[in-house]
Amino acid sequence: MPSLAWLLPRVRLARAAALASYAGLVALLCVYYLFFANLHGARPWVILLVELVPLLLLAPGMLVGSARGHAWACFVINLYFIKGALAAFDPHRQLFGLLEMTASVAVFCSALLYARWRSQLNRTMADHA
Repeated sequence: MPSLAWLLPRVRLARAAALASYAGLVALLCVYYLFFANLHGARPWVILLVELVPLLLLAPGMLVGSARGHAWACFVINLYFIKGALAAFDPHRQLFGLLEMTASVAVFCSALLYARWRSQLNRTMADHA
């Protein structure tokens, strides 16, 4: 089991990276669907709401720093990776697809590391108590 001194900075860094990449993905979706997407007459706020609901369901767990919330984010964020990969094959949406894939990989990796290190930190602190 890693020591507290080893875990604490990694937990803080992974949490900051997870929150920053999560916010970046939300911002990317908002900017794209409000300003650049060709929605063929659909209302942008409806499309944006559908896009953001899964991410907004994750927000409470990520904001409070729950290891379980970050683990769930790893599952849900795969939907955005798949959606980005599909968009990357369309020449008109290729840049958006690549950005969405990059942001979702960043959320996945940082949330995964946070969930792992936070649960190790919780066990280490329980052992010392």
